[in-house]
Amino acid sequence: MIAYSLAFLLGIVAVQQLSALPATWELLLLAMGAVLLLYKRHYVMLFLILGLLWACLIGIWRLAEPLPVAYQNVDVNIQGFISSLPQHQQGRSSFDFTVTYPAKDFPKKIHLNWYTPKQILRAGENWKFTVKLQPPYGRLNPGSFDFESWMFANQIGATGYVRNKPMPQQLDDTLGVFEYFSRWRQSIAIRLDEALPEGMQLSVIKALTIGTQDTISKNQWNVFRETGTTHLIVISGSHISLIAGLVYVWVKRGWAWLGILSISPQRVAAFFAWLAALFYSGLAGYSIPTLRAIIMLSVALAAIAWQRNTSALQILCLALIAVLLFDPLAVLSVGFWLSFVAVALLIYVSVGRLGRGSFWRESISAQLATFIGLSPLLIVFFQQVSLIAPIANWVAVPVIGVLVTPLALLSVGLLFVAQPLASGLLKLTDYILQGLWWVLVKLSVLPLASIYCLPPPWYALLFAGIAVLLLLTPQGFPMRYLSTFLFLPLFFVDTVKPVLGNVRVTLLDVGQGLSVVVQTAEHALVFDTGAKFSEERDMGDAVLVPFLHRQGLTHVDTLIVSHADNDHSGGVASLQAEMSVDSMMSSAATWAEGVGKQYCRAGQNWQWDQVEFTILSPPESAFASENDNSCVLKVQAGKQSYLLTGDIEEPAEDWLVQHYAKQLQSTVLIAPHHGSKTSSSYYFLQQVNPQLVLISVGYLNRFHFPHKPVLARYQQLNLPWLTTAEQGAISIYGDKEMLVETERDKQRRYWMTTSASND
Repeated sequence: MIAYSLAFLLGIVAVQQLSALPATWELLLLAMGAVLLLYKRHYVMLFLILGLLWACLIGIWRLAEPLPVAYQNVDVNIQGFISSLPQHQQGRSSFDFTVTYPAKDFPKKIHLNWYTPKQILRAGENWKFTVKLQPPYGRLNPGSFDFESWMFANQIGATGYVRNKPMPQQLDDTLGVFEYFSRWRQSIAIRLDEALPEGMQLSVIKALTIGTQDTISKNQWNVFRETGTTHLIVISGSHISLIAGLVYVWVKRGWAWLGILSISPQRVAAFFAWLAALFYSGLAGYSIPTLRAIIMLSVALAAIAWQRNTSALQILCLALIAVLLFDPLAVLSVGFWLSFVAVALLIYVSVGRLGRGSFWRESISAQLATFIGLSPLLIVFFQQVSLIAPIANWVAVPVIGVLVTPLALLSVGLLFVAQPLASGLLKLTDYILQGLWWVLVKLSVLPLASIYCLPPPWYALLFAGIAVLLLLTPQGFPMRYLSTFLFLPLFFVDTVKPVLGNVRVTLLDVGQGLSVVVQTAEHALVFDTGAKFSEERDMGDAVLVPFLHRQGLTHVDTLIVSHADNDHSGGVASLQAEMSVDSMMSSAATWAEGVGKQYCRAGQNWQWDQVEFTILSPPESAFASENDNSCVLKVQAGKQSYLLTGDIEEPAEDWLVQHYAKQLQSTVLIAPHHGSKTSSSYYFLQQVNPQLVLISVGYLNRFHFPHKPVLARYQQLNLPWLTTAEQGAISIYGDKEMLVETERDKQRRYWMTTSASND
């Protein structure tokens, strides 16, 4: 069973690495191969082929419902209901919307933003909207969250925004199951706000009861991440199993006490435990992760109910196959891997071992096993591992599992029948969480509470898996000591740095904004940091910092903020919060005045690792326009040169042409002002004469950058160009020959959007 389930898993994982799905004739060949393997009874290979076929068929089915071209970036009338708890912040509400009209050739679920809504939105409400939609699209950068893959795995077929004209209309409610659960979740959220209006940990209570994490602050997520306790805040298999386990024990004892023996207590208890788990999953909105947990639990409860003599490992393998049959795209989720590996580790260190230790010893052993076993996966997925996670979880797991979650769920039930009592229990729950929070904060600020690691090669993960199995064997097992050496490739990963005199320039995909990272052999410069959208969300935290960590950088030598516009400076605070910045330069006083800061001025220059850096603009006299006062930087590395221009427009371009003439010539030009028609003048482009133009723009942005007249000038001068909207992050390196690497080409998968026209 283990070999069959792993072979099935391998086949499904293999398909998710494809840039295009197999053709029909290739699928027919696979099907014929499966029949032959069945006849020959080669079952392991059969399950591998079945995994390939199943993943391909699901992929084809999912891709069969794209957003039609006729509905893209035009006004579309739709009807349906709000299927997630709306997130309200700074004049914007965002939510998932289940579409009931148009019923054919249209995605069933989309994600919408409504700017300046006229009323408070609630889950389960039926609406008629006029919307503008685009295909699922996500920014692609090394080290960043792959939002496009997440949308595909969660069956979101389009994203867009609600038009306020014509005015949206709320329709009469319907009585569908999903609408009912959505409305109930919304009602619970409102009652929680009323019962605990000043609760310091209300956001965590909401996360544990109704599965909404929208109100958890950025600081809270940072503490949970640093202490390795994020999994305790998300409704997952552990929470659902806990509730099902409690119901199972109570019902089993109660049924035995009643003395009704015609039906075994185990079957009755398993049935009610399953109903409780199904109900709890409904509170979480029947998200894909909770449905996977329900399937895993269903397999385990079925084995108990029918009293099958099945080992825990066989149950886990059956659950794995069941989850993959239900949702083969689950392999795109980090939670899928962490949950199954965690359960497998607990089985490995507990089943079949001689003797039993005390409760506390077994608890510590379980925490150490999951910490050691999951660390390689955490390094692969997040390039970060919490060293104090065993201690933090040893404290937090019983507090969340035994005290907080049962109390919170009991309080939710009482909100509808005895609100004063519910309010008191919620206050008690909040006090307990405040105490736990105090402990977690103290742990998170300890030296080396967590460490960042470079992405390991595939063989390092293989060696680490063997090391985990050896290390967790009983004491006295032969060659157990080898585990230490097998872990080493996981942590000692070479970083590919430019050699002396060379440079690597990466234009990050920050949407409608700009952020460039310039790396020499021993130094790093950041030019702009992208936009800030809210107190909890900016491109510094989402894109820039993860990229720097992935490159093995621990500090930034120089940060240049070209000018004060938000789309260039919004991520500065997040960058400074995560790593040290030795010096700053800017044309804006906010980042140019103070210790270690200075204004950008024409003529400033320095050298790092035989690479020349020169500020070309603005001059001392400055320009009238803030855009024209953007810092302009030229980087000269051997035969290659790069011109970074910020948001300069024609007046600044004319000044540069007059003062530098042929000195402007560069191999690569970062397009001024994102390709705006007020920039990239003919004479400026002619003087720079780049071999390649890079344009940092948002996908289908509202400004329609890059403008058609600018692209026409590029064509007239035979200048090739690339955009971040179409290519994701773009890296350029090399000395004698310029090498270009785009993230969308590197990460190309069969579900990804292929073009990004702004027409």
